Amino acid sequence: MSSVAITEIGSLVTNDSTLGHGALGIRENAAIVIEDGKISWIGDSAKFPAVDAALSVAGKTVIPGFVDSHAHLVFAGDRSEEFAARMRGESYSAGGIKTTVAATRSASNEVLRENTSRLVAEMHRAGITTFESKSGYALDVENEARTLQIASEFTTETTFLGAHVVPTEFADGADEYVALVAGEMLTAAKPHAKWIDVFCDRGAFDVDQARTILSAGIAAGLQPRIHANQLANIGAVKLAVELDCASADHLSHLSDEDIDLLAGSNTVATLLPGAEFSTRSAYPDARRLFAAGVSVALATDCNPGSSFTTSMAFCMAVAVRDMGFSPEQALLAATSVGAKALRRTDIGGLSLGMKADFSVLNAPSYIHLSYRPGVDLIDSTWIDGKNVYQR
Repeated sequence: MSSVAITEIGSLVTNDSTLGHGALGIRENAAIVIEDGKISWIGDSAKFPAVDAALSVAGKTVIPGFVDSHAHLVFAGDRSEEFAARMRGESYSAGGIKTTVAATRSASNEVLRENTSRLVAEMHRAGITTFESKSGYALDVENEARTLQIASEFTTETTFLGAHVVPTEFADGADEYVALVAGEMLTAAKPHAKWIDVFCDRGAFDVDQARTILSAGIAAGLQPRIHANQLANIGAVKLAVELDCASADHLSHLSDEDIDLLAGSNTVATLLPGAEFSTRSAYPDARRLFAAGVSVALATDCNPGSSFTTSMAFCMAVAVRDMGFSPEQALLAATSVGAKALRRTDIGGLSLGMKADFSVLNAPSYIHLSYRPGVDLIDSTWIDGKNVYQR
């Protein structure tokens, strides 16, 4: 078993308050030792133990790898004209999803795989070390299973989202489509999925339909999460808590009752700043959630229609600027709470025994991620102690 030390870390963010200052557990002039892909030692850079190899980062900052708990990476086609139309003043609705479906259904495995690989490489360059990826751009039995199988080549955090919207061929038979998703489509998708998700919102699926689909997924052994309250408040948060969803995502329209329900639950509130930015929608006020003690995550929502970004740092900067996050809260939301949204304890921090997933920032502090929006500060990205991206 080989061991590697990362030394001369100017500022090390561990996300473990027992290891350093504050909630982020920050240590200065630090080093970490990696063995078998995990953190085996943390301490002062001048005192690291004997190792097989040592790498100095020359005073740069090291942070836990970003955990992107909401993304849609397997698709084909382009929706840039839709974006341009929104910027001209047209409104966003869930129906735009349908424009990607035909292209995805007709795309070869090679085209879908190449596009996904390109986006995953972008994520690594952006410091993302763990990401979830949903289906939902095929909306038929064969292609939902096919796109999930491709997603599973890139991540273990795969989500069956056959209930993204009702496809055109079922326009007059939404309940028939719900039965298909909860039956034959779920059976085909299950071997390639860990999670099940529903877009429970105006113009997509109502609460009863969402309950039917999520309950079928749970019975089949998948874990639930939900798109909730992006376009309107139709009761999706109550359903999320009722079914113990790992995460309720978007949450642009929240009542005080919703916030109280989330605060008393195991469901993470995942906010997606890229979606509000790209659709010119009102940003949710995260301060209401923090004040109530809700666990709040950030994710990119990378998708071709409403948030075509793989930059977690951009999402953090928007969250700090427009959603009431502090830089510290934004980093926790993009790392440790993102891990919680995936119900993972082995990622999202740099404590002893955790996976050695981290990024080196060409900056003196993690604050620069929000302080310098649009600037690429990722010097290198590491997964399981292996360098997957180097500037």
